[in-house]
Amino acid sequence: MLVALGANPFEGLQALFDGAFGSGDRLAATAVRATPLILVGAGITIAFRTSVINIGGESQIIAGALLSTIAALSFPGLTPYLLVPLVLLAGFIGGGIAGAIPGALKAYASVNEILSTIMLNLIMVQFMNYLLRGPLIDPYELEAGTRIPQTERLSDNASLPTLIDGTRLHLGVPIAVAAAVAAYFLLWRTPVGFRLRAVGHSPKAARAAGINVKGNITLALGLSGALAGLAGAILVFGSQGQRMVTDGSAAGFTGNAGFNGIVAALFGGLHPLWTVPSAFLFGALLTGATQLQRVLQVPASLAVALNGIIVIFVISSSRVRVRLKKLLENSSLLNKPDQEETTEAT
Repeated sequence: MLVALGANPFEGLQALFDGAFGSGDRLAATAVRATPLILVGAGITIAFRTSVINIGGESQIIAGALLSTIAALSFPGLTPYLLVPLVLLAGFIGGGIAGAIPGALKAYASVNEILSTIMLNLIMVQFMNYLLRGPLIDPYELEAGTRIPQTERLSDNASLPTLIDGTRLHLGVPIAVAAAVAAYFLLWRTPVGFRLRAVGHSPKAARAAGINVKGNITLALGLSGALAGLAGAILVFGSQGQRMVTDGSAAGFTGNAGFNGIVAALFGGLHPLWTVPSAFLFGALLTGATQLQRVLQVPASLAVALNGIIVIFVISSSRVRVRLKKLLENSSLLNKPDQEETTEAT
């Protein structure tokens, strides 16, 4: 791709690496960029293991961000020890509600979850624009007449603590990693996870075993959305300067984290733990793209194209593995009669 754009691919790789890992601050920026991808990706794996597909990461991030913003505006005087957990919990709940809605529609009304989550993305964008241009708009924007869709600067008591001075590394990064580990333990080390996976393997068998299939489908999408909502709260109070601001589109606030998180989950084999390094890889691509653009004068959207290419290769490789497995099984079946004849002759 770099050659097609008339650039030196080796210089491009060097610029990409330098932009993502060239200094402590850039490494911290990569980790911060990966944080929402880890959370969304871990949530995607929970939904997938229950055989439901969550395309609504964008709406769930927005829902979590809005509810956490409202919480910060409602209780600005709380101490950091109370306000930080409150806004994170609000984000978790907001995303959980946005995820449980299509989950309930899927479980109790047989509404396709792909369609419902995509439509909810559009609905939440308009709801966000209404709130940020109306009830939640910065009073200064009203006085100035500019009406930029953003909230006022939120209480510093809600700001996520910085872990290393002089960098952007904040508390949201270890929270995201811990959430991915928790998702793994939930799925493979708890009765709740066993029921979710049982529903994913065979809803009929799970129902025959007395498992509440509809309730677990709703729970799976609710948990998936809750992790995305937590990412929304972390975006507001860790990455966006203590205010919620957008350009009117979902990507203007989320940075496409809802969709990039799906890519990270796919690349991580739809496993919560492998989603972490996968998300860091994509975070590095997104962070390094700025340096790539500066050094080689190529579009920053090149990183988006690279994401797409990686997804194609990941999906293709999984299909190739399936076909190879079938070929090996067929060849073993063909060789089995010959082996039996040899044994009988002996």
